[in-house]
Amino acid sequence: MQQPLLPPDKQHLYEVWGDTIDGRHLALSIGIGAVVSLGAYFAAQHLLHYVVESTQMARAYAMLIGILGCLAGGAISAKLFPPKRDVQENHADQGFREQVVADLLKEYGSLGRLEDLSPEVIAELRELELYELFREAQAREDGVRDRPAPVLTASLSGGRG
Repeated sequence: MQQPLLPPDKQHLYEVWGDTIDGRHLALSIGIGAVVSLGAYFAAQHLLHYVVESTQMARAYAMLIGILGCLAGGAISAKLFPPKRDVQENHADQGFREQVVADLLKEYGSLGRLEDLSPEVIAELRELELYELFREAQAREDGVRDRPAPVLTASLSGGRG
C-alpha cells in the first residue's frame, strides 16, 4: 500500500497556478461567488425593471451589478478563508553569493557602478544585504582596471642574439 505524501491534515491541499489552495474552501468560495453574484444580478434585474424604462438597459445594469456581486463574493471568500501557504525564508551563505557575483562578472564583464543606481535600488540592496557584496566586487573590478597592463615585447630576430 502506498503511503500518502502529505500528512492527513494536509491531504486536501492542492497547488494551483503556483499557489496552495484548500479544495474544500475553493468549492465553498465558488458557491459563495455564484450565490452572491447571481443573487445580485437577479435582484437588480427585478428592481431595475421598475425603475429603468428600457428592458435592455435594465438587463445591462443588472449585469454590471452582478459583476460587482462577483467582487463581493471574492471579498467574502477572502475574509472567510485565509491563505494556506507557508512562507519559509532561506538565507544563502556568503560563499554562494560571492560565487554568483563571480559568475555574473564572467558572463557580463562588468556589473556597472553603484553610484549610477537610484536611491530606491540601493535601499533594496541594503535590505537584501547585497550592497556590501556588490561594493566589494566593484572595488575589485576597479583595482583590476587601475593595474597597468603587462608590456609584451617581440623580437624580430627570431630569438637569435
